[in-house]
Amino acid sequence: MRYTFSTEVQRQLKEINKKDRKLSKKIYKQLSLFLDNPKYPSLKIHKLSGKMKNQYSISVTQGFRMTYTLLGDGAHFTKIGTHDEVYKNN
Repeated sequence: MRYTFSTEVQRQLKEINKKDRKLSKKIYKQLSLFLDNPKYPSLKIHKLSGKMKNQYSISVTQGFRMTYTLLGDGAHFTKIGTHDEVYKNN
């Protein structure tokens, strides 16, 4: 499996890398696990509902999430942030 990032996620990842190296490392660790085994338990992947019904969520930390849509043989990450940031207005 491969993955891509939305422009917004790319921008946010750069900011996180500058401000919080520990969180940045955790994000890339989870992405590595996702590539190796998308069903790895610590990812806590789950399908979303409502307005986000065609998306899935990965847990980076207890309160930090990444959402993605499936595209062919890969995933396109669309949002990254705290639980409230990712799910607000959806």
